[in-house]
Amino acid sequence: MKIAQINSEQKKELLKNLAVIFICIICSTTLSLFIINPKLSGNAAVIKNNIAQKSEITSGVEKNLFSDTEIIADIVEEIQPSVVHITTEIEQKLIQDPRQYFFEDEFFKRFFGHDQNEFQTPRLPLSGKTAGTGSGTIISSDGYILTNYHVVQNASKIVVKTKDGKEYEAKLIGKDKYSDLAVIKINEKNLKPAKLSDSSKIRPGQWAIAVGSPQGLEHTVTLGIISAIRRDIPELSNVSFIQTDAAINPGNSGGPLLNIKGEVVGINTAIMGTAQNIGFAIPVNTAKKIVDQLKSGETIGHAWLGIAMSPVTPEIAKALDISKDTKGVVITKIIRESPADNGGLQPGDIIQRIDGKKFDDPKMVQEEIKNKEVNDKINIQILREGKLMAIEIKLGNWGDSAAE
Repeated sequence: MKIAQINSEQKKELLKNLAVIFICIICSTTLSLFIINPKLSGNAAVIKNNIAQKSEITSGVEKNLFSDTEIIADIVEEIQPSVVHITTEIEQKLIQDPRQYFFEDEFFKRFFGHDQNEFQTPRLPLSGKTAGTGSGTIISSDGYILTNYHVVQNASKIVVKTKDGKEYEAKLIGKDKYSDLAVIKINEKNLKPAKLSDSSKIRPGQWAIAVGSPQGLEHTVTLGIISAIRRDIPELSNVSFIQTDAAINPGNSGGPLLNIKGEVVGINTAIMGTAQNIGFAIPVNTAKKIVDQLKSGETIGHAWLGIAMSPVTPEIAKALDISKDTKGVVITKIIRESPADNGGLQPGDIIQRIDGKKFDDPKMVQEEIKNKEVNDKINIQILREGKLMAIEIKLGNWGDSAAE
């Protein structure tokens, strides 16, 4: 068996080749690590950064809304100079039993559910003065204050007390019973007006802060949330309310409902007397639409048709002997001498179109009329006793029908 012999030159050449191969392996490995590892490292950095950002947001929310109690305190400190306490004096020519008068007063009816037959004591022909209380929101530096109409209704004297303890006799400048809003004015300059927000942007679940003088306790602050929006309560007002669980009590009326930025989103108006933590505020956008007219003392017109309505339910369809698939809004009542009455509408008529637009929801009809002007003429298509009819009606002014 022969064994190959390697001389010294061959050994040198072999070692040289092995060295070159080894260097190539090292270079390729290093290059691979250089190219691949940064990508992995970069992804890890992105993930780490995202986690850090989420943690920062979460901790920020916890800090801002739960841990940092100074946020609410700062908002309150900012708004307090813009909120006033209002007391009124009313000349009363006929007072019944004191208990009966207390609970039948329009102001308290807004807050307490009660049986009108609860008090049966004889009525006493007495005379004197009664006092009322409420809140207001300063809307201009020169003394204009927004409040509820029912706070100052029939008042012979209105006194405003500001945060610094100064008292002023105020004058009623403009009122709108339809929306339950009013503007009063005091002779003072350099007041701090509240910031009015856009109430169309609020959502259920957002924070709500109520400020006012419940039971005469000036500058009381309560915290809650927006419970619901667009609540219709015809017994209180013709506007759609904001519902909140921030505590509202007699005396809060006219005061502001704030968002977490300290901006006014509503004017606190009433509570549900038969429940707890169900309060209502007029959206500030409603006030913004008419505040200039209120400040100038103008009479504010509201287009009015004068009907009560209901959806066409299967039961109503059966009672009217029409198809259960009939679309529209049935008229259940016509107010005497109203535009609807004078225009020829009748109970049982089914409104299907107004100015060519289809309607099957009473709220939609209400909104359509609200968006019209007094004296506008509208074309109503109705279904009466199975026949389609078209009637033109001239809208009236709601204020002409409302007794003061």
